[in-house]
Parts: sequence; structure tokens; C-alpha cells
Amino acid sequence: MDLQKLSLQKLIGKGYADFWNTRKRYRVCKGSRGSKKSKTTALNMIYRLYQYPESNGLCVRRYSNTLRDSVFSDLKWAIHKMKLDAYFECTVSPMQIIRKSTGQKILFRGLDDGLKITSISVDKGYLCFVWIEEAYEIREEDFNKLDMSIRGEVPEGYFKQITLTFNPWSATSWLKVRFFDNPDDDIFIKTTTWECNEWLDEADRNIFRKMKINNPRRYHIEGEGEWGIAVGLIYEKWKVEDFDIDKIRQIPCIKSAFNLDFGFTDPNAFVCEMVDNTNMIIYVFDEWYKTGVTNKMIAQAIKDKGYGNQIIICDSAEPKSIVELQEEGIKAMPSRKGKDSVNHGIQLIQNYTIIIHPTCTEFYHEIQNYCWELDKNGKPTNKPDHEFSHGMDSMRYGVSKILQPEAFSFD
Repeated sequence: MDLQKLSLQKLIGKGYADFWNTRKRYRVCKGSRGSKKSKTTALNMIYRLYQYPESNGLCVRRYSNTLRDSVFSDLKWAIHKMKLDAYFECTVSPMQIIRKSTGQKILFRGLDDGLKITSISVDKGYLCFVWIEEAYEIREEDFNKLDMSIRGEVPEGYFKQITLTFNPWSATSWLKVRFFDNPDDDIFIKTTTWECNEWLDEADRNIFRKMKINNPRRYHIEGEGEWGIAVGLIYEKWKVEDFDIDKIRQIPCIKSAFNLDFGFTDPNAFVCEMVDNTNMIIYVFDEWYKTGVTNKMIAQAIKDKGYGNQIIICDSAEPKSIVELQEEGIKAMPSRKGKDSVNHGIQLIQNYTIIIHPTCTEFYHEIQNYCWELDKNGKPTNKPDHEFSHGMDSMRYGVSKILQPEAFSFD
């Protein structure tokens, strides 16, 4: 490939020249959805393998099982975008990308295997470029271990750099304090939005325009790439953990819940849980969020995920939708209702620790922004804010059915 003939502007568009060219050790980019930060980083890593023929790359996420459908996929896209398919070999087992002519590699690791990270090495050249995707998910202590492992001399003209890309779901993240509040000379920071992405079509752009009007708090994060500020957080006892659902099913007296919150402009939120009453734990193990879908499409999605024979607890305010699901063969049932049902369900769930599987990313994003609605003075009320409530409502429908006695009534 002739780098001199490659038009970077045609390749990635505008808005990322400073990000592309910086040589600072820490290159940190937070941004909205659709801001092309991941695609740009993938293109940049492939480009740098050619710029620095003795360099190698490493891509990292908190959980190894999320690598294939994110960074690995983005890098294969970048290779194809640059018309370099014939020059690279991409394998899944082991997961790596190799530049055939030089033997340069891009390796993939999850921070859930600390030993593999601290002992990372390449057999040719130098490990120069690290990309941490969805950096919001990782812990600062894990980042520090990784940072310390990327040390050592490199040839003259080369440099080492760790790139972190993420959506800024909460202002309480260590990333804000460490990189954005007091950046030093080793840190490059950038915030990008969907508006710098020329490749979005009008349908994509309209999603953000509508979100700005209808869901301003969500737009602040997903549209403007700014930190989520959670005042009056409803659930505080939760964590993300890569558990084995088959082992959880073996816990004595474990109960399952499958539930659905209807939407159209807002997403439908289908969420699956296992409830361990003995240890007071709710395991959230699967999800399906989608906007603009019919009830027939929802029914098919539930069947495709293997839950077609399960009882699905749905929003009781949508009796017509429940009937339509039943007509499609889904065992749909209405949730409990009553003037105090929402707050009572929340109070029950607050007694439990919620453990979220890392694949349930939408639920994870919502729970850390699910807050009490504020009054005109900015004080939390006893009513949940509608934004970031879809998966939370869904969970409440199913889990409340398990936790409340059948005879209980709000009427």
C-alpha cells in the first residue's frame, strides 16, 4: 500500500485529525453513539502497522467474549475499507490479525484474564499500540496493570500509545477524574459527537434529532458525548460479572423471570433474570432492546432467542399488545398493577444485589442512569424518571411477580 496516495479525509472524513496525529502516551476519546470513534481507531491501527513496520498492536476489553463482535470486527472492516484484504490473515482461534509480509500482529485480550495481560509479548518487533474499547467498563486497577506492562524501549522514531474509546455513561467514572479533570502533557483528550460523522444517513440523524427533543437526558450522553450525571440513583447495589448461567440455574430454589416493556419510539426492552432468594441476588443474564418493531417481530425475536415456551410478564398498560403476542404463540401475561405497584416493586428489588452479565450492555447503561425524577427545585421526587427506565421497568414486572405473594393486591 502506498501511504502517500491514501486520502485520510476520504477514508475517515473530518473531525479526527488531531486524534489521528497525536503521539501522546494516552489518547482518550469519549463520544456519542455514531461518532465514528471506534471505526477511526480501527483504521488508525491498521495504518500505523504500515507506518511503523516493527510495531504490533493489542486490543483490549474487560471481557474476552466481547472482543469478536466489536474490535475484531471493526479491524476487519478497516482492512476491507483500505482494500488490504489480501495482505492480512484474520483468525479467531487464536484471535489475532497478522500482516503477512512482515509478521506484525494485532493481539486480542480480555482483562478478565489478568495473567494473559501482564505476560503479553510479541515474537517480532515491539508492542507499541494498545486500544481499549468500551474503556468505561474496565476498573482503574486493571488499567494500571496493563499500563505497567506496556513498557520498554522502541526504535528511534517509534512511540507507545494507549487509546481509550468509550461512551461516558456516568460522571462518577475514574476516567473522568484521571484523564479529563486534570490532563497532563502525556494525555490527549477529545469529545466527539454524531455531527462529525459524514457517513450517517438522514434516518440515522433523525434518531438523534428526535432524541434531543424527546429524551434530553439520554441525548446529553448518547448525542452530545457528555458525562451522565445521576442524581437520586434508584439502584445502587449492582455490578457487572461474567457468570455462567448454567451454573446459576443449579442453585437450589432459583427462579427465572422473563419480562417485556413495550415501546416503539422508545425501545422495547426484553430482559431475562434468575432470582436467588436465599442469597438475595438477581442475575440479569440476557436482553433484547429494539425500537420501531411490531409485536409480531417481538414475538419472533423471543422465539429466536429460545424463550418461546417461557411465560413473559409484560406491561399491563398494553393489553392489546399482550393479546397480539398471545396470538403469535407467546405465553404473555400482564404485570401487576396499582397506584403503588411501581414504588413497591422498586423497594423489593432494592433489597437485592443485581449482577449483570457483560453481554447485557443496554441494561448496564440504563441501571447507572436510572434515577428519581427531579422537582422544579432540582430535588429528587418519589417518581422514577422515564429516561433510562425501559429495562428497569421490564425487570420490575418479572421480578415483582416472583417476590410478591400471589394474594398481594394494590387495589
